[in-house]
Amino acid sequence: MFGRMNRRYDVVVVGGGPAGLAAALGALDSGVSRVLVVEREPEAGGILRQCIHAGFGLHHFREELTGPEYAERFVTQVMDRDIDVAPHSYVTGLAVDSSGHRLVRVLSERGGLATVECRSVVLAMGCRERTRGAVRIPGTRPAGIFTAGLAQKLLNLDGYLPGRRAVILGSGDIGLIMARRLTLEGCKVEGVFELMPYSNGLTRNVVQCLDDYGIPLHLSTTVTRIHGRDRIEAVTVAPVDETGRPDAARAWDVPCDTLLLSIGLIPENELSESLGIALDVVTGGPKVDSTLATSLPGVFACGNVLHVHDLVDFVTEEALRAGRFAGEHARQIRRPRDAIALVPGANVRYCLPHTLSADRPHTVYMRAKTRMSPCILRVGNLLERRLRFVVPAEMIHLTIQPELLERFYEDRLQIDLLPVDGGGVP
Repeated sequence: MFGRMNRRYDVVVVGGGPAGLAAALGALDSGVSRVLVVEREPEAGGILRQCIHAGFGLHHFREELTGPEYAERFVTQVMDRDIDVAPHSYVTGLAVDSSGHRLVRVLSERGGLATVECRSVVLAMGCRERTRGAVRIPGTRPAGIFTAGLAQKLLNLDGYLPGRRAVILGSGDIGLIMARRLTLEGCKVEGVFELMPYSNGLTRNVVQCLDDYGIPLHLSTTVTRIHGRDRIEAVTVAPVDETGRPDAARAWDVPCDTLLLSIGLIPENELSESLGIALDVVTGGPKVDSTLATSLPGVFACGNVLHVHDLVDFVTEEALRAGRFAGEHARQIRRPRDAIALVPGANVRYCLPHTLSADRPHTVYMRAKTRMSPCILRVGNLLERRLRFVVPAEMIHLTIQPELLERFYEDRLQIDLLPVDGGGVP
């Protein structure tokens, strides 16, 4: 129930967004009965509460929902199944007692600092946006500069229009969606400027949010300077070369009163770092085995704290598995130890999980480094699949069946994305 927190649970979930809610339900599905969700906001639902546009649920529910509708379905299930949710609460630490129980330190607005005992923990803290400081744009520091997610919150939840004439730096999905949202509210969006030679958002968002509204997308172009004293008045933009260096001779000024930054998301892993959990330098999230267990025994991770997803439906699928495995661990059910390391190869930026076992099917997630069309997805000598195209913005996932792994006798399995004419299936 919302606002309730006892002192002993089977599983504690850190974060009440889409990953945390699904993980809590997955834990119950595994057979445990006492689950707590710790959420820092006043209510559960996470970022979905401010995503009022449609496009969610097509994979998981087989119907199109808005963000709040998607979140509401999970909040309702959590309430119906008597899962405790502690709002306005933070996990500040974790220890293990002599009997092997996890001792979670929770700071809550209502109850102060308390210690909660459990057998398993699921990390589902989500991610945060990169800010201007991460890209070091020169110029003054006037008002009118927002991350795209903050602008979305101001407009959709608080009812404030950030400005009347906007420039968007970066083509992440939130930035693309906000280009359309601002246009619908009467704001003139001068353009979206992307450093890379490709969009960092889903193709459907480029079409539905930019092309359908005549908003220009400038690839291989970036903001090189901010102008204005009290309020932003203009930005200087310039094309970049293959190394990302701006060409000042071809720069031009774009008048605006608002600059939105959509320059990437970072897994929220301060808690993971403080616990000494091993992190992947590419994803920024924990290293996990095939049960989504981290290097700290009894602690699991899922959702955007593990790696930044493109669709919330995939977050849900991954979190349901993490919750089930955490519940099994709480019930002292142990899976066979993973014996195969999953290794990213040609044109693969990363792949998850980091290790596999041969006892069950595995869903593997990966991202390409660069665009390739068409190409071959090759998993060692086990399987090949032809893909029409891959782009860094869109996650690739596949299922590896156990009968394939049973015939694999090496300790490393490499995944490659290869051009069709490079020796793959024609």
